[in-house]
Amino acid sequence: MCGIVGAVAQRDVAEILVEGLRRLEYRGYDSAGVAVINQGELSRTRRVGKVQELAQALAEMPLAGGTGIAHTRWATHGEPSERNAHPHVSHEDIAVVHNGIIENHVKLRNMLQQQGYVFSSDTDTEVICHLVHLELTRHDSLLAAVQATVKQLEGAYGTVVIDRRDSERMIVARSGSPLVIGYGLGENFVASDQLALLPVTRSFSFLEEGDVAEITRRSVTIYDVNGAQVEREIKESEVTHDAGDKGEYRHYMLKEIYEQPLALSRTLADRTANMQVLDSAFGDNASEFLKDIKHVQIIACGTSYHAGMAARYWLEQWAGVSCNVEIASEFRYRKSYMYPNSLLVTISQSGETADTLAALRLAKEMGYKATMTICNAPGSSLVRESDMAYMMKAGAEIGVASTKAFTVQLAGLMMLTAVLGRYNGMSDEMQTAMTQSLLSLPAKVEQALSLDDAIAELAEDFADKSNALFLGRGDQYPIAMEGALKLKEISYIHAEAYASGELKHGPLALIDADMPVIVVAPNNELLEKLKSNVEEVRARGGLMYVFADIDAEFESDDTMKVIPVPHCDEFMAPLIYTIPLQLLSYHVALIKGTDVDQPRNLAKSVTVE
Repeated sequence: MCGIVGAVAQRDVAEILVEGLRRLEYRGYDSAGVAVINQGELSRTRRVGKVQELAQALAEMPLAGGTGIAHTRWATHGEPSERNAHPHVSHEDIAVVHNGIIENHVKLRNMLQQQGYVFSSDTDTEVICHLVHLELTRHDSLLAAVQATVKQLEGAYGTVVIDRRDSERMIVARSGSPLVIGYGLGENFVASDQLALLPVTRSFSFLEEGDVAEITRRSVTIYDVNGAQVEREIKESEVTHDAGDKGEYRHYMLKEIYEQPLALSRTLADRTANMQVLDSAFGDNASEFLKDIKHVQIIACGTSYHAGMAARYWLEQWAGVSCNVEIASEFRYRKSYMYPNSLLVTISQSGETADTLAALRLAKEMGYKATMTICNAPGSSLVRESDMAYMMKAGAEIGVASTKAFTVQLAGLMMLTAVLGRYNGMSDEMQTAMTQSLLSLPAKVEQALSLDDAIAELAEDFADKSNALFLGRGDQYPIAMEGALKLKEISYIHAEAYASGELKHGPLALIDADMPVIVVAPNNELLEKLKSNVEEVRARGGLMYVFADIDAEFESDDTMKVIPVPHCDEFMAPLIYTIPLQLLSYHVALIKGTDVDQPRNLAKSVTVE
C-alpha cells in the first residue's frame, strides 16, 4: 500500500527519496509526491500516476535540499488526483506524509475549520499537518507539537512531519502502520519498508506501537507511547532487493512463478533431518510451545487465507488437531471462542497486514497458549510480536498477485502439520512420507512449469470471456479459490470457486457455453466424485478445462479440454495444481492487455483496514 521515505542529510536528498519510492512501487499506488526544505523554504512536487511521472517533473525542475519526505498514495479518502497526493502542507510551513486512516478526521476537520484552517484536499491526512501547525502555537518544539497531535488521532497512522523553520529534523510517529528508521553516517532516514533504504544504509530499527521519534542528521531519539525515552535495537539487514530486475522475464509475476522451485528449496533448507521436520523451523523455543497444542486457529487475508484453508484439511486429517480458519477482519470484530491449548497462526507475506496484526494482538489478550506467524519479512510487526515465526525465505515478491509466497506458505503449513502430528501420534512412516514429499517439491514444481506453452495456447479461449467458475474437492477446493482470485486480480474476469459438490445447490444455474469451468483433478480418493460433478456440467452445455493427473483417465473432446499434470502424491498435490492456475491467469491477463504486475485498485501490502 502507500509508501513513505524521508531523509535528513547534508547532501541533496530528492534523488534518494525518489529511488526509495521506486523500490516501493510494488506495494500499489495512484500518485506520488516529494517535499524538500532548502534554505528555509519548503518546495513540493506531486504527480498522479507512476513514480516515473514524478521523476520526470523533478528532472525538469530539480528540488535541492537536505531534508525531505516523499510518498506514494493509494487512495482511500478522495479520488486519485494531484490535490489529494501527499505530501500535504499547512501554511507553507508544515509538510506531512501519512500511511493509514484517521477515523475521526471529520470531527478534527470541523474543529480546524472553526480555527480558520482552509483545506485544499479531500484526504484525512490533511488534518494532521494543520493540527501540527496549530499545536506549534501552543508548544515550543516540533516534537512536542507532534506528540500533542497524535494524542488527538483515532485510527492508524505512520506519519512523518517536517517544518521549514526547523529544517534540521524530522518527527515520525507510528500507530498501526509500520515505520523503520535507517541509520547512516552524518545522515538518517525513515521509510515504511526497509527495501526503500537499502541503497543508503543497512542499519535499521523498527518503531513500536505508539512510538514517536525525533530524527536529525546526527541523532535519533525515540519516545514510547507514554513519552518516555526508549532504545530500539539497531539491526543489520540481511534483506536483498533480489526481485528488482525482471531479467529475461516480461513481468515480475512470471519471474516469480518461475522462481518457485528456488523459493521452495530455500524454505526447506536446513529444516529437516532424519526424514523429519525440525521443530526449530518455527523458532528456537518452538518445542516448548508446540508439544501440548490441540487446536489451531489460523488468521489471514486474501491469498494467505486460501493457504490456511488448505492447511485445515491437513491439520485435522494428518496431525490430529482441530483447526479453524478465519479472515482476519472478521475475527477481530466478533466474539469468538478460544479452545484449550490453542495455537494462533497468522499468515502474511509482509508481516504488516493491518487486520492480521490486529487479530494477533486481540488473540494475545484472549490468552492463546502460543502464537506463530508464517511471514516473509524479517523484523516485521508480526514477527516481532509472535512467540514463534516461520520465516518463508521466498525472496522479495514484487507482483501484486502473490505466487511464490503462496506455495511457500503452503510448504510451511505442511511442515507445521508434520511437527504437530509428531506430538499427536503421527506414525514414523507418515512422518517420513510427508518429509520426502516436501523435499521433492522443487523438482515436481519444475515439472509443472513445463505446462506453460500448453496453457498459453489454452488461454486464447478466454479472450472474450467475462466470467469463469473454478471447481475442486477436498484440499483442492482452496486451490480452486486461489485460482479464481488470481484470474480476477489480473485479468478482471469475474471468477468464483466452488467445492464441486456444491454445484447442484445453485451454481449449475450459471452454466452455459459462455461460462468456462476450470477443474483441478488430482488422482485421489475424491476423483470419482469429481468426475460425476464434471458430467453435471457437460450435460448442461458447459465447456470444461480440466487440469488432471496423467493417470486420472480424462480425455479431451468437444466439451472438455484436458491438460495432463505430472503425477504427484496427496501431500504435495495442492502445491502442484496451484502452478497451472497461476500460469493460466498470467496468460489470460496478457491476452486481455491488463497491467499484470500492478492491477488496478489493488495494493501489495494492505496496512489499513
